[in-house]
Amino acid sequence: MSTAILSEKVRAFLEERRFAVLGTINADGTPQLSAMWYQLEGEHILMNTKAGRVKERNLRRDPRVSICFEDGGYLTITGKVTLIDDQETAQRDIHRLAVRYNGDEKAAQSMEETFAKEQRVTIHISIEHVIESLW
Repeated sequence: MSTAILSEKVRAFLEERRFAVLGTINADGTPQLSAMWYQLEGEHILMNTKAGRVKERNLRRDPRVSICFEDGGYLTITGKVTLIDDQETAQRDIHRLAVRYNGDEKAAQSMEETFAKEQRVTIHISIEHVIESLW
């Protein structure tokens, strides 16, 4: 299946908690891969990273991405990124992701010990193409 609109099967798959592998493009054209937390929001994928990481620098130069999921089938999404530098938004988003992956208590601890001390960037991915083979 190849479409920009998410089917109910794809949407259900993405709403489950799993890790995504985000592919960005290095300056020399080679791929750069990162295991990431994510959240589906409508027809977009939300991610968040610490400012200054290679993926963030790559995305500022070239907003094209690919995301791959493998778990009882596979799903690949390609799209383009909008980066959100506003710290209120970015901190809220990393907190939401931390709660999704680690629960309220551990998320609060991570916020206090790490995330709140960092400059964060929200990665907002517009889904352009979906390839799936889900069982």
